[in-house]
Amino acid sequence: MTAQPLPLEQPGPRADGVLKYARIGELTLENGQVLPDVTLAYETWGQLNETADNVILVLHALTGDTHVSRGVVTEEMDDAARVAASHEGWWAGIVGPGCVIDTNRYFVLAPNMLGGCYGSTGPSSPAPDGKPYGSRFPQITIRDSVAAERILLDQLGIRSLRYVIGASLGGARSIEWAATYPELVEGCAVVASGHSATGDQLAWAQTQNLAIRSDPAWAGGDYYGSEGPVAGLGIARRIAHTTYRSAPELNYRFGRQPQGEEKPLADFNASRGRYEVESYLDHQAEKFVHRFDANSYLAINEALMTHDVTRGRGTLKQTLGRTHCNWLIAYVDTDRLFFPSESMIIAAEAPGNVEAHAIRSPCGHDGFLIETDQVEALLRRAFAEQDERLARSVGYLMAGA
Repeated sequence: MTAQPLPLEQPGPRADGVLKYARIGELTLENGQVLPDVTLAYETWGQLNETADNVILVLHALTGDTHVSRGVVTEEMDDAARVAASHEGWWAGIVGPGCVIDTNRYFVLAPNMLGGCYGSTGPSSPAPDGKPYGSRFPQITIRDSVAAERILLDQLGIRSLRYVIGASLGGARSIEWAATYPELVEGCAVVASGHSATGDQLAWAQTQNLAIRSDPAWAGGDYYGSEGPVAGLGIARRIAHTTYRSAPELNYRFGRQPQGEEKPLADFNASRGRYEVESYLDHQAEKFVHRFDANSYLAINEALMTHDVTRGRGTLKQTLGRTHCNWLIAYVDTDRLFFPSESMIIAAEAPGNVEAHAIRSPCGHDGFLIETDQVEALLRRAFAEQDERLARSVGYLMAGA
């Protein structure tokens, strides 16, 4: 699958919540192409125990990053590392000292997906000729990223995963982890996600991709050195963000209210003003285009489009039947991107008596980020059940001895 892994590059001891880089070498992709000199960016919190079995792998969503939680600022850090570590993470309250994912107990690992733009090898990375890959970057899949992450675990000396936790695109990666490496995964949480991309999701994704590719500034993917397809990427973000929220929430928050003093219907012969919801989506797009690469958006979005954990493995029941992990399946009750029924299908086909748990939220798909109290309660229960299961196993072994 890969050449001999290259040494890790790390910015000093421990360095919680600070970006690190692993040079994992050559990676053969699902489509047979070889991606050379692959780097994975990642962050960690806590310390790996002597048996290397206290690891929780946290996997980000489509446009997420590795910074799940604040880090621990130490004297050894340089100024840049101090600033990075002090920033709030995207799952504050879930990961950290004393949180349900307790960094005093667990070693938490959060890698940036292959194809991303937060340090891992992606379209904006230099190809062997020193120029950005751009249009030459190969198609990648969820399974390819999991294979790269597996090599990272080997380099870190990790022998098992206490839990793999992912939401949205991260959930697609977590279920792929359980199916591909069942011998490593002791617990798997799939939150607001599904076992494969649906026709509805493919339709939403295609419109986003076309928005980027229709922007003349995209230049076929070779726009580096220029501003790039900012307009197209902004439209893609507006489309996606609409699917992240619920229709009732948007209507309740914004309705048909005009934005400030702007008058959408003041004069049909002049440029009209905006409604509040338009201003909201414009704001989301403006923030996004300054932090994300358009080609990475296409690469990761298309990886999600090809997602199907059963590919080459039989039915979903057969695929999940090879696993032996604790399952936590959760959905957001107002989600219109990953409908609750998708979680229920996974729960029905997973081995054992698995329940699909509801996260109650008016906010739609983004509820997994917003309703942290409910997510915390579900994880705490799942961890307690896993601890009880492990204790019983140890008890049986001792009794047999």
